[in-house]
Amino acid sequence: MRPFLLGLLLALTLPPFPFGFFAPLVLAFLLRGGFRTGFLMGLGFWGLHLIWLPQSFTQLFGPLGALPFLPLVLFKALSFGLLFALTPMPLARVGGWVVLEWVTEQGDLAFPWGFLGYSLVEAPGRVLAAWGGVYLLSLLVLLLAWGLRERRYWVLLPWAALWLLPLPPAAGEGKALLVQGNINPLSKVQGELDEEVYLRLTREGLQRHPEARLVVWPETAVWQIPGGLDRLLEDRFLLTGLNLYGPNRAVLYQDGRTLGLYDKVRLVPFGERFPFRGALGGVYSYFFRSFGLGELADRTPGNRLAPIASYGAMICYESAFPSVARALVREGAGVLVLLTNDAWFGPSFGGRQHFAVGRLRAVETGRWLLRAGNDGITASIDPYGRVVARIPPHQEGYLLAPYSLKEGRTPYVRYGDWAVGVALTLFLLGLILRVRAPGWRNR
Repeated sequence: MRPFLLGLLLALTLPPFPFGFFAPLVLAFLLRGGFRTGFLMGLGFWGLHLIWLPQSFTQLFGPLGALPFLPLVLFKALSFGLLFALTPMPLARVGGWVVLEWVTEQGDLAFPWGFLGYSLVEAPGRVLAAWGGVYLLSLLVLLLAWGLRERRYWVLLPWAALWLLPLPPAAGEGKALLVQGNINPLSKVQGELDEEVYLRLTREGLQRHPEARLVVWPETAVWQIPGGLDRLLEDRFLLTGLNLYGPNRAVLYQDGRTLGLYDKVRLVPFGERFPFRGALGGVYSYFFRSFGLGELADRTPGNRLAPIASYGAMICYESAFPSVARALVREGAGVLVLLTNDAWFGPSFGGRQHFAVGRLRAVETGRWLLRAGNDGITASIDPYGRVVARIPPHQEGYLLAPYSLKEGRTPYVRYGDWAVGVALTLFLLGLILRVRAPGWRNR
C-alpha cells in the first residue's frame, strides 16, 4: 500500500497540482524496491495523473467512455514495474527513468505524458529546459532525489534556488487576436460547425483591437475559409484549423489566398488514428457505434514538420512532443502557434494539464507561444514560460495576445536530447559497474 500512496503523492507534484516543489522528496523514497514497488507506485501515479480520461469520456460517451482508462493505467504501471525490476541500484534507476520517458515519445503509440520535469513548470528554474529540454529537468529532479536518498541535504539549496530564480522581462511587440469559439466537440465530429461564431467573435475582437495583425482560430474550427472574410480581415493574416475528412490541417490565409498549410504529423493514437485496425476492426466498430460516432476513418498524417511562413503551427496533441516544436524552430519558425480543441477534456483537469505541458515548448525553443483553444485555455506565453495573457475557459471569447518573432536557437534546439544520453550513461553505469553510493543498502 505504501508504494501506491507514494504514487498518488508523486502525481500531485505534476500539473495541474501545485505541489511540484515536493517532487524530489517523494522520489527519494522511490529509488529502492523491485517490480512490486514499481507496479503499485505506477497504479497510484497513473491512476491519478490520468483520471481526467474517464471523467471526460464518460461525460461525452456515457459509461463505456471509461473503458480505455484501465488498460492504459495497467500498461503504464507495468512499464514502471519493469523499470524498477531492471534497476536495483538507485543511480541506474535515475538514468533509466529518464530513458523510459524518452521512449514514450517515440513510435506510433507515443504518449508523452507524466514526465517528472513538468514538476518545475511553475518554477522559474524551468528556464533550464532551454539547455536540455524537459528531459534535463527530469534528470535534475531525479538526481536531487538521489542526493536526498544519500542524506546530502545540501541539495535542497539548489532546488530552492530553482523556485526563486528571477527572470528578465520579455516584451511582445506584435499583437494577435486569438478566438475561442466554445463549440461542442461532438458537433464538430458530426459536421455541425458554426463558422458564424468565429466570424462574429473576430468582428467584435477586431473592432475592439484593430491593432491585431494576426487572427488565430483553433483546431478544426471550420470546414473551409468562410466567404466574406476578406472584408473583415482587410490585410490581416488568419491562421486557422480546417476540419477536413483526411488531414488535420492548419492554413495561413490573407487577401483571398492560402499562403501555406501544415498537416498534423503526430496523430493521436485511438483518436485520430486507429492502430492494428486490421486485427481490431470489429472492436473499433463496436465502440464507434456505442459512442454514436459512425465509422471513423483514420486521418491522413502530414509528412513533414515545417512552419507556415514564420509561424510554427502545432495542432493539439503535438504540443506534448518536445521534438515537434524543436523541429519547427530548426526549420525557421519565429513563433509557435498551437491550435487545439481541448473541449474533449470536458470539466476534468485534462485541459489544464495539456496547457502546462505545452508551456515548456516555449522555454525549450526560446519562442513565444500563442495558444488558441476551442474552449480554452487560450493564452500567450513568453519564451520564459510565463503566461502573459489569457481568457477564462469554457466560454466564447477573444484575446489580444502579445508576441514577437524571435531568431536564434537555444542549446536544446541546437543539440537536442543530449540529457537522455547522460541518463543512458548513468543507467548503464548503475547496471554494469554496479555503482553503490556510500551508505546505500540493498533492501
